[in-house]
Amino acid sequence: MPVLKSLENMIAGVVEGTFSRVFRSEVRPVEIARKLAREMEEHQYGTLARTYVPNEYRVYLSPHDRDRFASYEDALADELAGYLLEHARRERFALLSRPVIEFETDSRLRLGEFGIETAVVTPEEEPEPEPPRAPAPEPEPVGRTMVFSAAQRLAEPLEPPPAARTQRAVLIYGGRRLMVAPRGATLGRSRECEIVIDDANVSRRHAELRPRGAAWVISDLGSTNGTRLNGRVIAAPEVVQAGDEIEVGSSLITFELE
Repeated sequence: MPVLKSLENMIAGVVEGTFSRVFRSEVRPVEIARKLAREMEEHQYGTLARTYVPNEYRVYLSPHDRDRFASYEDALADELAGYLLEHARRERFALLSRPVIEFETDSRLRLGEFGIETAVVTPEEEPEPEPPRAPAPEPEPVGRTMVFSAAQRLAEPLEPPPAARTQRAVLIYGGRRLMVAPRGATLGRSRECEIVIDDANVSRRHAELRPRGAAWVISDLGSTNGTRLNGRVIAAPEVVQAGDEIEVGSSLITFELE
């Protein structure tokens, strides 16, 4: 079972730049993965047709945490790069190249602290190879076995994403019109959510609204009382349309586009 999975974002403070104290215990790979995905989303920039995100990430670790990863650092970097590539494809982000992850040690960091530095780097063009000489003809094989792996799939060139959305999502709640950020929003009672719902029947992190291509999708985050779309409890992520009603706890929210 892969170690990379969905996590709670638990940032406790900022040290310098993007340095964050996340846990007092040792840093875990899943925590780095979650923060890398968040940094990708927060450093996106759009053009007329695409939304670009960083393709190089430098992870700074305390000396103790770096020593723990030393024996499998390269494998971890490859896995994190694959995780970010899949995240970019899922969110329809554009990358100039496959993500690159590098680890560095910073003695200023304490156990459980780590920082991430992002960059958008244009890959260098490789010189064109000389035309190969024609090989001698070989007998036609009777059959051929093709072997595919996750590594081969992740190394494939990225397909250009579709045209950027021209409509933004708006949530109408309590007589207010709340604009949803381009990357989406989390709904819940916690003040850490982008859309705070003041309702005792709403979980701290109740649901989330995220873009998927040219559409918007609502997902329940394992809330206590569930999430309803047009009066029906949703069991999996579902596409929402303009005018749909989202019910969390005892609060009713209208979804609109503009």
